[in-house]
Amino acid sequence: MTDVTERVEVAAPPEVTWEALVDWERQGEWMLGTRVRVTGGDGKGVGSSLSAFTGVLGLGFTDTMRITTWQAPHRVEVEHTGRVVRGTGLFEVQPRGTDASTFIWHERLDLPLGKLGQWGWTLAGPAFRLGVRHSLTRFARFAESRR
Repeated sequence: MTDVTERVEVAAPPEVTWEALVDWERQGEWMLGTRVRVTGGDGKGVGSSLSAFTGVLGLGFTDTMRITTWQAPHRVEVEHTGRVVRGTGLFEVQPRGTDASTFIWHERLDLPLGKLGQWGWTLAGPAFRLGVRHSLTRFARFAESRR
């Protein structure tokens, strides 16, 4: 298992940050190279399912997820159920007073292909983290614009 945790400070109230986070269909506006859609349920509760395609020019992979925890407006957890991405994801909004919040993105990934997957992560992991950090900076602007 590989853990990835990144965070960003958001100059928006926790409720605004939460609504920006769970606006799944617009996630592509801030997450690099990703399009998300709700594939089951309403996307706002346990049991709902999501599908995220990540890639460029049609080359990439689909990450399917099922929401396993829904504690609005603070915490949503997903189980990655696809062939490539397996494990769990946690998205958390922590208040910083009434007008600011912190968004935390945590993934616990079960890398595919055993030792080969671990070796590949050694190469791809830093780029993945950099991409997530960049996306979270974009997320902060996206959430702040919704105030």
